Amino acid sequence: MSSPLIAHVIYSLSTGGLENGLVNIINRFPRDRYRHVIVCITTADDFAQRITAPDVRVIQLHKPAGHSLGFYLRLWRLFRELQPAIVHSRNLAALETQLFSLGVRGVKRVHGEHGREVGDLEGRNRKYLLLRRCMRPLIHRYIAVSGDIENWLTTLVGVPGSRVRQIYNGVDHERFKPRNVKPLALLPQSWRELDDMLVVGTVGRLTPVKDQQLLLRAVGALCIDDPQLAARLRVLIVGDGPLRAELEALSSELGLTEKVWLTGDRQDVPDLLQLLDLFVLPSLGEGISNTVLEAMASGLPVIATDVGGNRELVEDGVNGALVPAGDVAALSRALRALLNDDGERRRRGDNAQDFVHSHFDWAVTVAQYVRVYEELLGLDAAASLETLG
Repeated sequence: MSSPLIAHVIYSLSTGGLENGLVNIINRFPRDRYRHVIVCITTADDFAQRITAPDVRVIQLHKPAGHSLGFYLRLWRLFRELQPAIVHSRNLAALETQLFSLGVRGVKRVHGEHGREVGDLEGRNRKYLLLRRCMRPLIHRYIAVSGDIENWLTTLVGVPGSRVRQIYNGVDHERFKPRNVKPLALLPQSWRELDDMLVVGTVGRLTPVKDQQLLLRAVGALCIDDPQLAARLRVLIVGDGPLRAELEALSSELGLTEKVWLTGDRQDVPDLLQLLDLFVLPSLGEGISNTVLEAMASGLPVIATDVGGNRELVEDGVNGALVPAGDVAALSRALRALLNDDGERRRRGDNAQDFVHSHFDWAVTVAQYVRVYEELLGLDAAASLETLG
């Protein structure tokens, strides 16, 4: 008898926190106990090459914008061809696909919430709430990546607490850790000439919800208020996306062109984090940020906006600082305070690394996902967990 198949349904497989978490989980799942297929509502790109687990099929359905009867028919046929034991959808864009698993014998339905949309950061949009509430009876288990999302599911969406599991993402502590020597050769040539350079940075897709504009505006204000610090300051923005040209234009408008490096998508994020003195996450909304976890594991203090799951990771004055979303002056003040205090940066960075090591590990995350699946399928979780070591 073949092992159970899990069909993971996502909007697309490309650079992003949700996608990074999915790939990390699949790569670490017990071998020979489960099979995996990733169903992309739209497309997959080179990010799929990060899957190292064997025999993981990636299916692209190329759904056009809007409603498409052809897409729905393809999905209905696909589920009947695959005969998955579990359909695990992630985020609102994939939720309605669960309808097309109806009729698949014995299938269990899991839905993960990893963060809300930029147009509905509070999760109160009536149309979206109605869809979530209508789908609620079909979903056997919900997975929330943060306590904030768990609370929203139970209070606003109305999911019984018994059907919600809160599971944090993990961190690869071998890839993300402090190192003794900074890889300065990665920096632009003109930056390497600075003896006392300070580098702040962020990692994430260049989209409205990540609000990298806030970081640029805060740095611009800081440069006006503290010219001496401005001479040493450089900004690293790692990632790509639809707002790249807008961020380049804003850098020029603020007079920061020589101070800002937009690297695009990179495979060497662990090395780039080693170049930073301070990590910033200026998002308008977050579930649980993989990049914050990775920065903390790398020994960096973190300044983050006080939204969503950020407050579950960043403790103000202990391992970083929290500032209101969209508040240029508050972020500028927080940057100035930490950049001018080497000892405090080191203290908060050490605390950040200790916190992540104590609470976030992919092995723990995978074990919790295994328990959810085994519970639904009535299998022996202990047998699967033994294969995790």
